[in-house]
Amino acid sequence: MNIMRSGSQPSAKGPAEYFTGGVRIDMRFKGSEPARIGGAIVTFEPGARTAWHTHPLGQTLIVAFGMGWVQTEGSPKQDIRAGDIVWIPPGEKHWHGATATTAMVHIAIAEALDGKSVDWMEQVSNDQYGT
Repeated sequence: MNIMRSGSQPSAKGPAEYFTGGVRIDMRFKGSEPARIGGAIVTFEPGARTAWHTHPLGQTLIVAFGMGWVQTEGSPKQDIRAGDIVWIPPGEKHWHGATATTAMVHIAIAEALDGKSVDWMEQVSNDQYGT
C-alpha cells in the first residue's frame, strides 16, 4: 500500500501547449506495473480548458467542484457539475474545462496503453469554446 499525502507534491501549472488559461495540476498519481492507471486533480480557472485530445483506453472525469463544459468532436458542449462523472470512450476526440464565468475542479483518470495515456491535438479556439 502507498498513501500519497496531500501537500506532498508541488502544484504544477498546466503547460500552455496543452491548456488555455489558468490551469493547476495537483496530486498526480500513477499505478505501478502491471497497473496502467494514472491521473491527477485538475483545477481550471474561469475560461480555462484543455486542448483537443484523445485517450487510447478512454478517460473518466469526476467533477469535484464548480461547473464546467465537456465536448466531443461533432457534438454540442455539455455542462458538467460537482458530483458528475463523465466517461469518454477510447479514441474519442474531446476537450473539457471551466465555463467562461465559473471555475471547475475534476479528478482525471486514464489508463496507459504502451506507456501512453493521452494524444494531444490542436487548441480549442475561442469560437469553439464559445467566447
